Amino acid sequence: MIINDLPGTTDKEFKMILYADDTSILITGANKRDFNENCKKAFPDINAWFINNRLTLNFNKTQFLEFRTNHYSNDIIQSAYDIKGITSATEARFLGLTLDNTLSWKKHIEQVVSKMCSACYALRNIKSVVTQDTLKMIYFAHIHSLLSYGIILWGNSSYAKKVFIIQKKSIRIVTNSKPRDSCRPLFKKLKIMTMFSQYSYSSIIHTVNNRHLYTPNYEIHKYRTKYNKDLHLPIANTMKYTEGPYCAAIKLYNHLPEYIKSLSFDQKHFKNTLKKFLCQHSFYSIQEYYEFKDAF
Repeated sequence: MIINDLPGTTDKEFKMILYADDTSILITGANKRDFNENCKKAFPDINAWFINNRLTLNFNKTQFLEFRTNHYSNDIIQSAYDIKGITSATEARFLGLTLDNTLSWKKHIEQVVSKMCSACYALRNIKSVVTQDTLKMIYFAHIHSLLSYGIILWGNSSYAKKVFIIQKKSIRIVTNSKPRDSCRPLFKKLKIMTMFSQYSYSSIIHTVNNRHLYTPNYEIHKYRTKYNKDLHLPIANTMKYTEGPYCAAIKLYNHLPEYIKSLSFDQKHFKNTLKKFLCQHSFYSIQEYYEFKDAF
């Protein structure tokens, strides 16, 4: 309660996010010069608030993370806070996710893979003394929960295939299959979504649940076209934005079969139909999902 008024102390150009005992400040700029100036303006206001409330900032737990593209200059902005400096980091933990400064999600995926491997080891050790239904319950509790958390953010990363490899390994353990056996029929039999199907499901459901963030094509133009009811895909200058969660979710939703899209206002029916569709087809890549839609 003591920090609830902290967001009101900063300029409207900065967005402050409070969650439990974590506080994050998002600072943006049209260019590097504006970004530097905005960084310098943000901290004096926060410093004054701390002084007025007789609090101090814990520098050991405070980090500065500058998001950039892979081709961005390597200059690191040093933010002064009184005499001390805030540590500049290349990655940081936020709500169970590991963010790196290029949003490649490499570090986070490596951590997910490590935890999934440990769960696979446990599955293998107990598979001879429990039923397949019990193994399936353990799979959902300790493996699928890991790969589905935050997947709309990292599921389109080039490193995500590593998670899918471990997922297939766990499915073979649950079904007592051989290492060379195809997992596609096993996913269908167990009614478990592949990692790429789960990514599609989570992204599409997020889109339907947040319609106010998206614009349908009929609001952009009044022409009666085949794609009039699809969501408008904004023009982007960087691949990072094009492949990011916002644009990717639009493309995934627009490529749904029409009979599923027509159910989007009936949330329960839409979720069940979408899940059934993704389980039936067990997509092994996002490209496979798009190719299926093109042939539909």
